[in-house]
Amino acid sequence: MMRILVTGGAGFIGSNLVAALLKDSRVDRVRVLDNLSTGTKDNLADFFPDERFEWVEGDIRDYETCLRACEGVRAVSHQAALGSVPRSVADPLTTNAVNITGTLNVFTAAKETGIKRMVYAASSSTYGDHPVLPKKEENIGKPLSPYAVTKYVNELYAGVYATLYGLEPIGLRYFNIFGPRQNPKGPYAAVIPLFVKALLNNEAPVINGDGQHSRDFTFVDNAVAANIQALFTDNKEAVNQVYNIACGTQTSLLELFNLLKAEAGTMLVPDFGPARVGDVQHSLADISKAKALLGYQPGVSVKEGLRQTFDWYRSNSGFLG
Repeated sequence: MMRILVTGGAGFIGSNLVAALLKDSRVDRVRVLDNLSTGTKDNLADFFPDERFEWVEGDIRDYETCLRACEGVRAVSHQAALGSVPRSVADPLTTNAVNITGTLNVFTAAKETGIKRMVYAASSSTYGDHPVLPKKEENIGKPLSPYAVTKYVNELYAGVYATLYGLEPIGLRYFNIFGPRQNPKGPYAAVIPLFVKALLNNEAPVINGDGQHSRDFTFVDNAVAANIQALFTDNKEAVNQVYNIACGTQTSLLELFNLLKAEAGTMLVPDFGPARVGDVQHSLADISKAKALLGYQPGVSVKEGLRQTFDWYRSNSGFLG
């Protein structure tokens, strides 16, 4: 039985992970640390009555807060981060403070409290300008945004802490995770909830660029499964590694829109805006390493994930604002 800390647990991926961990018989308690800057308590409302759920409101940029959150914990899933490439371009200082200093605080607090297993959210942005597809973990290029720099530095620190302090880090390079609870509000909202919100309001969504940008879109249940596999793996070869967490399929923004359009049953066509600064043109993951060492399998396809996501937003229209 394990007590697990989830940083950023009030956010999109974190809250989905908390829900799964509370259903796992190997988990004794789930503690969440979040400052609610991008997450919300609404994402956790169902869990507060559960005696196995623990809530800590605080910021990973404060080391003492991280230290308190790590007390009595066996493993950490570090999901707290300030996401979004455009946000990092607009405000690199805050992105650096949260994603690098905050992560270093979490790693150090884990070390000081005797925690070994540290699963952390890495990012496909680390591949930068490396042109070859599909992306393999060992082949990365130059970062194209401050956000990408911060996520790569996380990986470097993880390796150093494994070597010097015996931490057991496992990095999960997420590829465009989507699903229920993903925030559609604000200037840095992800593309899928923005598309869904527009379609449910019978409005034409905006596609940045010509719509040919492609991504390895990955339903959140797949990311959650990867986290749980990483938290509990006893395969020594799986530790101190980074893994692509994706579906291993490529979908353009136009194809994505058309799949959601079919779910909405509408004839709307998108508007096209300027491409975003710092975005890579195409992304596709090789997931063979995660399959081999973690036993990872993307159980939900892009099409099925989009159907579930659209249905969830349609049933939770208040979430869209």
